[in-house]
Amino acid sequence: MLVDWPLEQLRDYLPTRTEPEDFDAFWAGTLAEARTTQTPARFEPYDAGLATVRVYDVTLPGFAGQPVRGWFLVPRHATGPLPCVVEYLGYGRGRGLPHEWLNWSAAGYAHLVMDTRGQGSAGSMVGDTADPDPAGGPQTPGFMTRGIADPQTYYYRRVFTDAVRAVDAARSHPLVDPDRVVVAGVSQGGGIAIAVSGLAEGLAGVMPDVPFLCHHRRATEITDAQPYGELVTYLKTHRHRVEQVFATLSYFDGVNLAARADAPALYSVALMDAVCPPSTVFAAFNHHAGAAKEISVWPYNGHEGGAAFQQQVQLRWLRDLLGDAAPAS
Repeated sequence: MLVDWPLEQLRDYLPTRTEPEDFDAFWAGTLAEARTTQTPARFEPYDAGLATVRVYDVTLPGFAGQPVRGWFLVPRHATGPLPCVVEYLGYGRGRGLPHEWLNWSAAGYAHLVMDTRGQGSAGSMVGDTADPDPAGGPQTPGFMTRGIADPQTYYYRRVFTDAVRAVDAARSHPLVDPDRVVVAGVSQGGGIAIAVSGLAEGLAGVMPDVPFLCHHRRATEITDAQPYGELVTYLKTHRHRVEQVFATLSYFDGVNLAARADAPALYSVALMDAVCPPSTVFAAFNHHAGAAKEISVWPYNGHEGGAAFQQQVQLRWLRDLLGDAAPAS
């Protein structure tokens, strides 16, 4: 069933943003500190048994220079420079195996898949990146409340920093055109992509698909689904920390980050999605600062969204945005 307002109301939903005065300074300082690490990203050839794609096992310096794993795939005979899609992952998923990521390289793009620190053991795609920054203090099982007492220690400070550094890593590769880098992701990955679009300069585009991590307070009020349910459980227990928690989350809210994003955008939303309710997605989309923005609406879908149909929309949108990928030699 529909889980939120009618579509006509959603299209006009522009909630008042709540953000701290030091929002920009917080992120500028965080990213400047991360970029003091001089360790270059490593791209090591990897035999994935694939005939048409070259695969590299990536290790890039993330938050505090900590190693973050990934895959980098390019069409085997491409000479570059290629447009590149940097992709972030859904909640609980890891980078998996290279043959699970053939869509973008098959279309002629370079493709960097970033592992998500601490995740990748939820019964689907395996991960390879540790999170060596436990903040201490109580947390609800999962990642949403890890270090949530303070924005400096909050888990997504590290994840969003890793994600910006993944764009830096992609731009450093000789096969990538640094002016044609697009960020993308589904669910948590979509929320991360929105964050990067508000934090990284010069992106060619952003494709958040049924994004998570947007408009947290409303999400906790209208859905019982996980992972927003982790926040509800934490606040049910720590009754005295409600405002403290939402003050921390305001630094990481996709609504505030989208308001700083000027890259062309293709969002998607599903109107029967109880995991990432439509009003939370439209809140970010409607605040997205770039004038060139579109949203695909899937009226009879839940959190699976448009799935392969949305991928088809993305392929055509990106071709129109960037032109054909560089031909193979």
